[in-house]
Amino acid sequence: MASLSSLFDPELLRRYDTPGPRYTSYPTAPQFSSTFGEADLRQMAAVSNGDPIPRPLSLYLHIPFCTSPCFYCGCNRIITRDTARGATYLTRLYREVAMTSTLFDRDRDVEQVHFGGGTPNFLSPAQIAEVMDVLRRHFSFAAPQRLDCSIELDPRFITPEEVGELAAAGFNRASLGVQDFDPEVQRAVNRIQSVEQTLDIIDACRRHGLQSVNVDLIYGLPRQSIEGFSRTLDITLEARPDRLAIYSYAHLPSMFRPQQRIHAEDLPSPETKLALLQCAIDKLGEAGYVYIGMDHFALPGDSLAVAQRNGSLHRNFMGYTTHAESDLLGLGVSAISHIGPSFSQNPRDLLSWEKAIDQGHLPVWRGMRLEEDDVIRADVIQQLMCHGALDYGDLGRRHVIDFRQYFAEALQRLQPLREDGLVELDEGSLRTTSRGRLLLRIIAMCFDRYLPTAAAATATPRFSRTV
Repeated sequence: MASLSSLFDPELLRRYDTPGPRYTSYPTAPQFSSTFGEADLRQMAAVSNGDPIPRPLSLYLHIPFCTSPCFYCGCNRIITRDTARGATYLTRLYREVAMTSTLFDRDRDVEQVHFGGGTPNFLSPAQIAEVMDVLRRHFSFAAPQRLDCSIELDPRFITPEEVGELAAAGFNRASLGVQDFDPEVQRAVNRIQSVEQTLDIIDACRRHGLQSVNVDLIYGLPRQSIEGFSRTLDITLEARPDRLAIYSYAHLPSMFRPQQRIHAEDLPSPETKLALLQCAIDKLGEAGYVYIGMDHFALPGDSLAVAQRNGSLHRNFMGYTTHAESDLLGLGVSAISHIGPSFSQNPRDLLSWEKAIDQGHLPVWRGMRLEEDDVIRADVIQQLMCHGALDYGDLGRRHVIDFRQYFAEALQRLQPLREDGLVELDEGSLRTTSRGRLLLRIIAMCFDRYLPTAAAATATPRFSRTV
């Protein structure tokens, strides 16, 4: 297959650059309803326990606190310098863990733990280790060789020695936020972070035996230039992280108040933004990274790249993952769970989450039970986002449908994409071309019942743009 770089088509990407879902779930979160509550989650957990082969569990813990705002951020976070709030939060989190853990049989091993935020290392290493101890008391953890424990780190607020403490607590993967090393960009987004700080933490992760280090970068930030972003890429690639995420900045100031501090005139033009993306693709390709999908790249030996090759890659609210057969349990404010054919989400505001726990309730704010059609389409979109291909026969047998008849409208919507060389279609399969790999979201949108056409998404500001 030709490289992404050789088939990078700015005009095509510009034409398809419309708002659309990232498909960390299907249906997407805007379809969740407050009619789904605590009783529904309990029932879905009980049903999932009845599976003949126990499904493993993945745990996501949301730590919402940050000491300072990054203006580009769209995450659910609380800005505070009062570290005592972390201890108060953990008191309730432990009660949520205790209540929720009783829903799941103990023969269901936890194979993945991920701390996200916010800034998880707002908590001290001792507090994080305590959280891990609490989880181990309430859940059955898989053997170390089958267990992935990852944490998002802000290199500005952790020392190399503290990385060692996290490794001792069981963490074997870390993701570091960088975004851009250019001082002008850092000032514009209120995130001053030195190269030395970042490289010291990457080095500490390796010295303390972490299996994988990911680095997050963002293109499309204010005052970003090709020259400056190229330097950031060179510095990052010199450190040789196992994975890289190259996110597109989504400027949605009406949704995310901190982004109102970013001046629209400081944002790169659409042409420059595409050039920034091409710069990243060129450099990562030359450095030997494999394109996983969306905005993720990995070294050939990384578990994500291996999972992509052997067909076990999966995508959920934590992004791309190797744990396709697990149920996802989200803990903490705003966290989302995917238990069997259902989704549920905790309250996004801290007070509502606290109130539910103080009253002895599972803090379910909204969710949905998936209908049969949702399950079928979720499978299709999962195949596209992870593998870029569909086998109509396999999907038909799995869901007892005639694929071409069931998805006649979707296949019709795919025709313009076929004419533009994004997909190849025949009687029994769909394959994404190299030209279409950067537009997986656009291809998946053709199968989205809640979003009838890609064009309809242009009036839907709740989604980021696809490029």
